[in-house]
Amino acid sequence: MRKKDVGPLEAAVDLELPVEELEESLDNAGEAIPAMGLEAEPEPKPDIPAELNLLPLRDSVVYPMLIAPLSVARPTSIELIDDSVASANRIIGVVAQRHPQTDEPGFDDVFEYGCAVIIRTLMKAPDAVRMIVQGIVRFKIVERISSEPYLRARIETIEDPALDPNDAEEVEALKRSVAALFDQAVRLAPQLPDELRSLTSAVQEPNVMADLVAAHMPMSVHDKETILETLDLKERLRKLLEILGREVRVLELSTKVQSEVSAELSKSQREYYLREQLRAIQRELGEGEDTGEDLLEIRSKIDAAGMPEEALKEVNREYDRLRRINPGSPEYTVARTYVETMVALPWSKETADNLDLKHVREVLDADHYGLDKIKKRIIEFLAVRKVKTDGRLRQPILCFYGPPGVGKTSLGRSIARAMDRKFVRISLGGMRDEAEIRGHRRTYIGALPGQIVQGLRRAESRNPVFVLDEIDKLGTDFRGDPASALLEVLDPEQNSTFRDHYVDAPLDLSNVFFITTANRMDTVPAPLRDRMEVIELGGYTEEEKLQIAKAHLVPKQLTEHGLKPSKLVFNDDALVFLIRHYTREAGVRNLDREVASVARKATLEFAEGRTRKLTVTRKFVQEALGAPRYLHDPVSERPLVAGMAIGLAWTPVGGDVLFIEAVKFPGKGLIVTGQLGDVMKESVTAAMSYIRANARSLKISDKVFEENEVHVHVPEGATPKDGPSAGITMLTALTSLFTGRKVRPRLAMTGEVTLTGQVLPIGGVKEKVLAAHRSGVTELILPEDNKKDYFEEVPAEIRAELTAHFVSKASQVLRIALG
Repeated sequence: MRKKDVGPLEAAVDLELPVEELEESLDNAGEAIPAMGLEAEPEPKPDIPAELNLLPLRDSVVYPMLIAPLSVARPTSIELIDDSVASANRIIGVVAQRHPQTDEPGFDDVFEYGCAVIIRTLMKAPDAVRMIVQGIVRFKIVERISSEPYLRARIETIEDPALDPNDAEEVEALKRSVAALFDQAVRLAPQLPDELRSLTSAVQEPNVMADLVAAHMPMSVHDKETILETLDLKERLRKLLEILGREVRVLELSTKVQSEVSAELSKSQREYYLREQLRAIQRELGEGEDTGEDLLEIRSKIDAAGMPEEALKEVNREYDRLRRINPGSPEYTVARTYVETMVALPWSKETADNLDLKHVREVLDADHYGLDKIKKRIIEFLAVRKVKTDGRLRQPILCFYGPPGVGKTSLGRSIARAMDRKFVRISLGGMRDEAEIRGHRRTYIGALPGQIVQGLRRAESRNPVFVLDEIDKLGTDFRGDPASALLEVLDPEQNSTFRDHYVDAPLDLSNVFFITTANRMDTVPAPLRDRMEVIELGGYTEEEKLQIAKAHLVPKQLTEHGLKPSKLVFNDDALVFLIRHYTREAGVRNLDREVASVARKATLEFAEGRTRKLTVTRKFVQEALGAPRYLHDPVSERPLVAGMAIGLAWTPVGGDVLFIEAVKFPGKGLIVTGQLGDVMKESVTAAMSYIRANARSLKISDKVFEENEVHVHVPEGATPKDGPSAGITMLTALTSLFTGRKVRPRLAMTGEVTLTGQVLPIGGVKEKVLAAHRSGVTELILPEDNKKDYFEEVPAEIRAELTAHFVSKASQVLRIALG
């Protein structure tokens, strides 16, 4: 342990000598003095020199009239003691350090107030000097004389002021309060001996008693120094009273926590013993814990639940069994949980649909911009619901399919709000256990109903809007296939008698408005896809993003950041700049994040004192978000050469452009790279075969194929690519390579090509066209059969900026692309 200068409370530990042994050794020296007490017999106060050697103390404060053992280990401190004793002057000054960890303290590291002490006993040990000192009087440092080899200063002694007779009663009251709190602290603190409780009654002088209490209480050095520096007696007693009160409260809390922990342990043991005894008595008497009133309450809930006949029969059977089971049996909990679950299900509870079509339209428009196809479908359903007043109405089962961030999930919540229905959402992403859908059989310990039944119980309605999120991300393993379990849930012909394994009774789901969401449909099993009405949500155009930002994103971020629309205004030009140069996505999720970043920057300025209105401009956007991420469109960044062509691709996160590159060099064969799938590789082979078969009409020499090896590459090789829609792009790139002609600038294309030169239709037209527009493409080549999709799905403002060519033959593609 590192040696240190210590205070009275630490002395018995740091001296490595018990106080009793220290007193005995001093007895042998002929001078026995109680540790940290008052001197045995009063003697004349010695004269205090005007200049004193100062001994810094760690974690300790010495008070006048009190005796304290000290241990000195610093070489400079030992030299100070030696010089003081050698000069026959046993009076030194002790001052507390501001920071105990300082090894070589200077004047700035100690407090200005200290106590002049006289060395009563001195004993030298191999590793330290141990001594007992007695406080004489307070002092204040008035002049710094020297810091080497130890601190020496000119001081001004401070005598305790005489007590004003007018304050005698108040001082006595404060003294008694301090004595009472100190007595309480001694009782609560395990480290303080009980003998200290009589300390305050043995001392009559209030100033001495205050110093004595402060010396023995386990307070911080700063608190002890505060008592030392406070000269006015009433103020000193008040501060001591405040510190004592705080320490007593902490000690009371500590004692309470310890007693609660002990009581909790003993309480748990006692409860276990009593519970076992109670079970034994109940087994002998054949009685249960539940009273007849509890069972009657359950019975009334069963009667009021409105269950169908088969479910009621099953619940009654379990209820009769529950009445006969001993509550101590594990079967009792299983039976009671089942009955309570069945009672909690909304067998007959439902909410009334809001059939005000105008109101529904207003709610849908207020929550989402665009999406007219979906809004129209909801209005049509409610119109049928309004007209058909008798008979059963089949609920739609919709699948919202599109890239992330276009509002699929939030649209389900908006539909529920518009129809005044309850909303339930469960995420299917990563779900691999069939029991998550159908529930567990009650034979298993801890069995629970499936997510469908639990969702209905939470909704407390049998006709909620039920969103099954991320249906394309369902998994399968040895526990079953959740997608197969959903076949019954999402089939209008079967879900009226859906049977959960836990409920084990038919549950009518025909009134539930099911909505599923997906980013891609190729991972959804065909039978499941066939049961849903798929509605595609394409990506947003730049104009749509601008309107969404103005109507939804900006107000939302202003609210979240505590800003008023009058304080922060976004210019349309700034929003367009942000959309065009900081995001490149199909949805608006990243746009929302960037708007939030700009709002945070503005909030910071208001927090720092700005009061006038702030208008967000292009310059402010750059200050908040840094340099633009997308300065140029991808098409203009890559100059086209012979052998290059631009294709269009569909991805789960929206459309994208593909750059197809082809080169030839001496050799034979065909190399295809870029992490292409089998279908895409076959498209390259089919394009090459078409070129060789039509080489004469294309004016390409047969020697070119015999003498050269061809390498086709699609950049961004880390991204897997597949699909037949790049067929005409491969054909154009290879023809450009062999003829040496460049493809027309800013021209992109998509379409499948056959060996006979037919151009077949493809999917994802809207996403591909929007991606082409974002990337700077001005001309498109699309299959003839996709003409209707182009005019139906692509917004008119986008079509106005593009020139579209619709082709049915490969020769048309080459004529447009190569001239």
